[in-house]
Amino acid sequence: MAYGPDRAQRLDVYCPHRARNAAIVLMVHGGGWRIGDKAARGVAQAKAAHWNAQGRIVVAINYRLLPQADPLQQAADVARALAHVQREAPRWGGDPTRVVLMGHSAGAHLVALLAAAPELARAQGARPWSGTVALDSAAYDVEALMRRPHLRLYDQAFGADPRYWREASPTRRLHSAPAPMLLVCSSRRRQSCPQARDYARRAVDLGGLAQVLPVQLDHAAINAELGTEGHYTARVDAFLASLWAPVRRD
Repeated sequence: MAYGPDRAQRLDVYCPHRARNAAIVLMVHGGGWRIGDKAARGVAQAKAAHWNAQGRIVVAINYRLLPQADPLQQAADVARALAHVQREAPRWGGDPTRVVLMGHSAGAHLVALLAAAPELARAQGARPWSGTVALDSAAYDVEALMRRPHLRLYDQAFGADPRYWREASPTRRLHSAPAPMLLVCSSRRRQSCPQARDYARRAVDLGGLAQVLPVQLDHAAINAELGTEGHYTARVDAFLASLWAPVRRD
């Protein structure tokens, strides 16, 4: 369904049977801010099957991509989708007060940016959300990233203006305690876990709750294997359970 006028501003809703007061996971795909799709393998299917079985709703969104929209505009799209989900949740049997933002790769950067700068979400009509799960971003501190050797995809996303780097940097935008966060990172990548730890440390210093979960999976598997049986999914489940009261069945 549409959450905005652009063809890219669409979302899919995966509902459990007879959902009532269901908590919601809003999933943002990755793809280097330039490619990707909500229907791509590894984005939503395993997650929806797993959390639907627990009585939870999963929403997977698309958003405008480069070169049409830069990362700050993409974050605005995610916020707009969040506001739409919060408005429409009761119609699906969902609870608009129990929404978690989740994103992988570039999507992890976008949800971490909204967590750091909730004014970006408020500008799109979104209300506070329960927490944020970032799946393997290496772009928490965009300014530091751009000042050292980096992949060309970051130049395409963030350009050459240091002021923009700071605007688009979750770590630099974090000035107050965010809603609770789980930062999953691949221990196989050089930059992912150090940046996650720096972001989490800043969140905790500001009085927030932020956990870093290093996993022995590659970047793609961190997305694709979430929702399959195992220790990794169980750890994410435990984080979600810490945010939400048990789903009502009456």
